[in-house]
Amino acid sequence: QVQLVESGGGLVQAGGSLRLSCAASGRTSSIYFMAWFRQAPGKERELVAGISIVGRTYYTDSVKGRFTIARNNAKNTMYLDLNSLKPEDTGVYYCASKEEIGTYNSWGQGTQVTVSS
Repeated sequence: QVQLVESGGGLVQAGGSLRLSCAASGRTSSIYFMAWFRQAPGKERELVAGISIVGRTYYTDSVKGRFTIARNNAKNTMYLDLNSLKPEDTGVYYCASKEEIGTYNSWGQGTQVTVSS
């Protein structure tokens, strides 16, 4: 089992920045991919950014050039730098992890990001 704990959410004005962190514990040797998902009010959860154990990254189009994902495998921690924030970035951000094969099966409790206009 892998346990994930997010931190770093908050309220920020449009154009501002935040850093989210996700600390993993438990069976961390099984983690291959880690990712950030978000769920806006009334919308489905969407994949925002992901990163493999070797550092290969993925971003959804709406955040490219504004968000940066990174991970420190030695510290079992993943980060998401959110810059040039927009009101449409508002939502609950979830950290997730998976093995090399399969679906995301470990989830954090979520952290709220609210961007005011």
